[in-house]
Amino acid sequence: MQDSLKKFGDYVLLMRRVFTIPDRWREFFKRYISEIYKLGIDSIPIVITISVFIGAVIAIQMQKNVVSPMIPAYAVGLATRDVILLEFSSSILCLILAGKVGSNIASEIGTMRVTEQIDALEIMGVNSANLLILPKIVAMVSFIPVLVVFSMASGITGGFLIAQFTDIISVSKYIYGLQSFFNEYYIWQAIFKALFFAFVISSVASYYGYKVKGGALEVGQASTDSVVVSSVIVLLLDVVLTQILF
Repeated sequence: MQDSLKKFGDYVLLMRRVFTIPDRWREFFKRYISEIYKLGIDSIPIVITISVFIGAVIAIQMQKNVVSPMIPAYAVGLATRDVILLEFSSSILCLILAGKVGSNIASEIGTMRVTEQIDALEIMGVNSANLLILPKIVAMVSFIPVLVVFSMASGITGGFLIAQFTDIISVSKYIYGLQSFFNEYYIWQAIFKALFFAFVISSVASYYGYKVKGGALEVGQASTDSVVVSSVIVLLLDVVLTQILF
């Protein structure tokens, strides 16, 4: 318990150093654009791939397992849409990104720590936490809505492909289900939750990478710890935010 409180205190102190005005705005924006490509744009292929298959699986499972004359056929499209919008494209997507993006951030900063690059920046009087971590957090939080929208579109498309190329459900009924009882608030809710999750993933990963002590083995352990901790926090935060937003 004491160790957890100490880590939380160190995390708060580190975030206070991170969220200061950058000494060089030009360098900040240069790193910000670089992080957008590395953390955001490079994640689009895996987001689309996973979302398409998950959307397809949800459509198949709904049609195969919900068999009742009381449930209309268009419920498959409706359920696929709501599952994708409400949970997958925010919570589950961010759990996936915690593994990809979080481990990348932790290993990159951790490697800089063990090779004494961060120490060199501190000796030169540079706020290394602000220089290295702030662009990553800002890039992740600002680009996560794009990834969420890609995930939503891809997941719904995955279900559509099942309707189009199989006889599990007709395309017309699937599309009618997508349009039935649509609530625009679900989209904004997913994006709002994802903003918090993106901050957690990037900041926790940065903390574990920044505080690494040792060598290559410790960098790998810090990367693993960052994924585990950020995933748990995302799940807990998901429960809290869902309760508040509904």
